[in-house]
Amino acid sequence: MAGEEPTFRALVAAFTDFLTVAIHTILYERSIYPRTSFLTARKYNHPVRQSRHPKVCEWINDAITAVEGELLKGVVASVAVVIFSKDDQAMERFVFDASRFPAVPASDLDTPLERIDVHGDKVDVLPTVDMEEQFRAIMSKITNCETILKPLPTGCTFTVAIDLKEEGDAPVSHPQPWIPAQPDHRGDDPPIPNMKTTPLRKVKAGDLIFEAWIEEGQDKP
Repeated sequence: MAGEEPTFRALVAAFTDFLTVAIHTILYERSIYPRTSFLTARKYNHPVRQSRHPKVCEWINDAITAVEGELLKGVVASVAVVIFSKDDQAMERFVFDASRFPAVPASDLDTPLERIDVHGDKVDVLPTVDMEEQFRAIMSKITNCETILKPLPTGCTFTVAIDLKEEGDAPVSHPQPWIPAQPDHRGDDPPIPNMKTTPLRKVKAGDLIFEAWIEEGQDKP
């Protein structure tokens, strides 16, 4: 049935569901909170971590809701989990590039998406099996990030940030979940001093396409 076809809202929901899992796992792997405060779960047929602290879970869920709202507007270039030292210096950025998501008008967010190949055959827009395989592969990279990153100093914190497309308008809702920041990383200076970039994976499952990488400062205390 046409109503069962995937919509842009469903595509965004699949991405933000993955992003939620990724954030919890990043916080565990980078020891932002005590590892004993996390439980082991399974997602995408892969072991992942989930915080047991209600306030941490609430903060992440609120952040994901805010990210989802901007993704549905089609204005997000990338989403980043940014880890700061206790002196508020950015240490690492786990970046998820959403700039290749389909452009869909607000009136069509719940309209079934369809794609036809060059032979006139219908193509699966959001293949479930491919999507799970892709998410499992990138989660494997994230859960092993400790082996490729230098240790963080004690007392680190984190936040979730979005970079807007050039044509995107800054969020104006009230109360405002986003704090505007100067886009220094789009200029001549890197977002993190003495930065090293490590690719994680390019995810491609139908029309759900994004790349992920880690930006790491090499001047960690």
